[in-house]
Amino acid sequence: MLPASPRGPRCTRAAWGAMNLLLPLGVVLLNVYALVLVLLRAAVFRVPVYRPMLLNIGLSVAPAAVVLVTAASAFGVVTLAPNQFLMFAVLAVGGVVWVLLLPNAGYLITELNFSHRHVDDPVPLWYDIVAVLTLALSGVVNTLVNVLVVQVGYVLIVRPNDDAPLAHADSWLLALATLLLVTLGIYLGRYVRFNSWDLLHPRSFAGKLFSHFRERRNLATAGAFCLLHTAFLAIFYLIVVGPVAALLENVSAGAV
Repeated sequence: MLPASPRGPRCTRAAWGAMNLLLPLGVVLLNVYALVLVLLRAAVFRVPVYRPMLLNIGLSVAPAAVVLVTAASAFGVVTLAPNQFLMFAVLAVGGVVWVLLLPNAGYLITELNFSHRHVDDPVPLWYDIVAVLTLALSGVVNTLVNVLVVQVGYVLIVRPNDDAPLAHADSWLLALATLLLVTLGIYLGRYVRFNSWDLLHPRSFAGKLFSHFRERRNLATAGAFCLLHTAFLAIFYLIVVGPVAALLENVSAGAV
């Protein structure tokens, strides 16, 4: 193995800094682009705004917004009024809200269709192809970012002093389990028509859930849906997060 050049560690740290900037920027740009395409569709082709898409974009970015608000609130508590109980309350409330909203991040994947089009639709098909594809990809990316938050948060708690915290299998298994739960939430939202706030009515929620899965066909469909969508998201997760994890390990080791 060739020795690292003197500039190696510095270059690796610069690449890590660029990754920290470009990854969030790319996520923001993709969501903004999806929003712009939906609004331009109405303005340019003189058709009504397809409001369900706007709602789903907002719901998709909601979990990340909750993370930012929770982090800012926690920082405010630490800075202005250090209190362990208050800090726990902020993190607990933010965490519960985030978990309830998390499936919404990936719900846009199910918008990869043309159900909003009409036979004589004035909007060119090529425009809607780009629009729905952008919407679906923004849902994918939003999901990956939120699962990355889970994985990073886990290793910071379990291995705060580890030089290569993402080199262990347990955090990746946790990420996979989180993706599976996300896809289950997407299924429940799409086909059982559940919303996050339906959990505020547990008796009604449980009754509707039992009624749906009492049919074996629905149980088999849900299993196949979750399996295929989890595999799809896991592959994308490896593509996006894998290089980030490798670069972080190189930064920690001081190697190229």
